[in-house]
Amino acid sequence: MLQEHPLALAAMTVAVLVMMPVLAVALSLMDWSTGETWRHLLDTVLGEYLLNTLVLCIVVALGVASMGVTTAWLTTMLEFPGRCTLEWALVLPLACPAYVLAYVYTDFLQFVGPLQTWLRETFHWTRADYWFPDVRSLGGACAMFMFVLYPYVYMLARSAFLERAGSLVEAGRSLGLTPWQNFWRVSLPLARPAVVGGVALALMETLADFGTVQYFAVQTFTTGIYRAWFSLGDRIAAAQLATALLSVVALVLLLERASRGRARYAAGARGRVLHRRPLQGAMAWLATASCVLPIVFGFLLPGGLLLRMAIVEGDAQFGERYFELVHNSALISAVTAACAVLLGVLLAYAARLARSPWPSVANRVVGLGYAVPGAVIAVGVLIPVARLDNALAEAIARLTGNNPGLLLTGGIAALVYAYLVRYLTVALQSIESGLARITPSMDEAARSLGAGRGETLRRVHWPLLSGSLLTAALLVFVDVMKELPATLVMRPFNFDTLATQAYILASDERLAEASTAALTIVVVGLLPVIVLSRRIAHQR
Repeated sequence: MLQEHPLALAAMTVAVLVMMPVLAVALSLMDWSTGETWRHLLDTVLGEYLLNTLVLCIVVALGVASMGVTTAWLTTMLEFPGRCTLEWALVLPLACPAYVLAYVYTDFLQFVGPLQTWLRETFHWTRADYWFPDVRSLGGACAMFMFVLYPYVYMLARSAFLERAGSLVEAGRSLGLTPWQNFWRVSLPLARPAVVGGVALALMETLADFGTVQYFAVQTFTTGIYRAWFSLGDRIAAAQLATALLSVVALVLLLERASRGRARYAAGARGRVLHRRPLQGAMAWLATASCVLPIVFGFLLPGGLLLRMAIVEGDAQFGERYFELVHNSALISAVTAACAVLLGVLLAYAARLARSPWPSVANRVVGLGYAVPGAVIAVGVLIPVARLDNALAEAIARLTGNNPGLLLTGGIAALVYAYLVRYLTVALQSIESGLARITPSMDEAARSLGAGRGETLRRVHWPLLSGSLLTAALLVFVDVMKELPATLVMRPFNFDTLATQAYILASDERLAEASTAALTIVVVGLLPVIVLSRRIAHQR
């Protein structure tokens, strides 16, 4: 029971606080006062929201699956020029948020951009002589998501191939299977849970995005939430749209679970060393090109274009304003990372010590927050926090005679709360992984020496967890630095971050001025990517 240890009660309290915004959004379905707004949405854009969201999910799912599985299988099973470098470089696009790619490629591919200008000057074309696709479209948004999200599938599929490939691929070869048959009949079926899991992560990021679809004028549920709240002034309708988006996320997760059925995927023997099949000639260079192109379009080209804009065209706002943005972004990210690590230690330690299953249940509940888009969390946080704020203001006014106004809604505390709802599970997973590597016998040895639970945590667990704690803090810090929709909705007055500044300037077609903020986000995003790259290099 919860009385067995106070940490269990604390863990359940954290779980309730994390689920409160989601429950607030879901309870909005009980409010029927938004009929006029819903009739307007139904008559105008609701069908478009649904269709665009479904098309995004389908196209992105197919794209990231094909790119991620292909690159993972090539770097795991075959030997070709540059493979050792490409196997870790393929995760670099994770450093670039999709909305940053949207800004860069719009500038690069537009009519007055470098590419079309070069084509006209080289071939002496006029506007009527050629056709060029419009990147600011639904197809362009799909491409942006595919280039930055395929590493989710790549990393999970590659790990699955490494774990299961050694003996099973050799067995397939002994039965006369060609490499292509081995892939379809052995490797891919066994990697299916990893592939589906990576696709599910990519789809959740797609559904959570706001900057890309808004900048490309693609109407989805995420942009609809923002429009209902700020353009129509109807927070209940925004919450109900958020509930619809939450239903789509839940459907993605259910489909991921149902796709497995009753199948079980054992890892099998790992003792046999995997012998990669060497490629020769044109096939070897084709494999190299297949792995290089995603890196070029997802990281090298946009990174180079941002650097060029920042240096050649320059940022008129670089200076005091830029350093203010860096300070705001670093402050809010550091505060959230510190809180996430402390709460993550609390939750993980409660599950380790408690005899009841409740702390473990609380950790799983907290994990659901990451699947909730930032726009949904922002709406869910604002509804209960605004009510609490109004209640506090009324109480203080009755006691003092002065109305203090809103104390929580317009401050950093509510924004940090929203970030924690979404990113606490990122810290928790890293800390749980670190704790799992500490054997219970070490706890028993510490207790036999007279150390209590608090002293055991401080003197035994904390030093051993230092690496996991730093990783958790780093991942949360970078995620908060890149977060856009929740920040746009909930940031305090006159409190801009690098992400919001890049979005606002890009929306005003001031792409050169947005380049410095966007480039900083990419550089900071490289930090966890470097950590992932080192882990991949150690898996060879």
